[in-house]
Amino acid sequence: MEQITKIIKKSLPAVVSIIATKSLRELEKELPAEIFPLLPFGMPDLKIPEDKINARGIIEIGNGSGFIVDSTGIILTNKHVIADPEAEYEVLTSGGKKYKALVLARDPICDVAILKIPAINLPTLKLGNSDKIELGETVLAIGNALGIFQNTVSRGIISGLSRNISPNEENKEADVQQLRGLMQTDAAINPGNSGGPLINLKGEVVGINAAIISGAQNIGFAIPINSAKKDLGDVASFGEVRRPLLGIRYVNIDKNLKEKMGLPVDYGAIIVGKKGTYEAVLKNTPAYRAGIKEGDIVIECNGQKITNAENIQDVLEKMSVGETMKMKLIRKGKTLELSIKLSKRK
Repeated sequence: MEQITKIIKKSLPAVVSIIATKSLRELEKELPAEIFPLLPFGMPDLKIPEDKINARGIIEIGNGSGFIVDSTGIILTNKHVIADPEAEYEVLTSGGKKYKALVLARDPICDVAILKIPAINLPTLKLGNSDKIELGETVLAIGNALGIFQNTVSRGIISGLSRNISPNEENKEADVQQLRGLMQTDAAINPGNSGGPLINLKGEVVGINAAIISGAQNIGFAIPINSAKKDLGDVASFGEVRRPLLGIRYVNIDKNLKEKMGLPVDYGAIIVGKKGTYEAVLKNTPAYRAGIKEGDIVIECNGQKITNAENIQDVLEKMSVGETMKMKLIRKGKTLELSIKLSKRK
């Protein structure tokens, strides 16, 4: 217990609150015009508490957590914490200082974002190696619980690895992005904790608190820190996050799909689109230029057998822009091998 107390005391100064704000005027612009005639004098009645509006008419519209990884003001958080491109963001440190934050990058694949504040000599957290995390390992989650309780700490264990979820999966109509390779923990992750660090008993950050499952108890998820480390390296080298693009849509194959579609294998991924909605192979992408066609079955990428547990995206995330993917596929009963040079995802 004494060890945990020391880790918490050392870590807290580097954990921050992130506040999203907008002007009352901007919020009014975002309301659908058709509701105006239904409101008195044609003006929207937002019913915003007065304590949420400052003297300049700026309103707090959201909050989350983050943590400092470089003493010059570099901060990691979740992309969904700073998802609104029209909002402004402020960072509140544990010492009570508030800074306007600049968004340096949003990862197009992972729920990771990088901010910068105008400060120096800041306390930082050391980043660990999430590839070495084991089931049952003790971890601490720190964040701004419920957007109210700053520097809240919860303890738990790593209760699952390589989990895949879709945010807001209860909303089937939403355009959601699947998150893969997450760490599952029973350390309490409440709304507002998102973006805060998940720390091991060495005091190292092994994950970024990211999501909870609505209606479940003691099930939270964190982005492995190694994904964020790659993003930090990209921003330092290129000024942006560079994720490789392949340019295909696919469905993973299992025994049920093999039987249903009469496929030659019970593993791999079949390239498939939806007529009139989206293409199986996106035009002017590496896959398109390499000659991949709808109906092709990808069975290997870079020598890795493609399965539900290790799919094409998993292989792709281990690669960099400009590298060549070696792909083995089945087309009309014949096995083909292609070399695909990856471009940058926009």
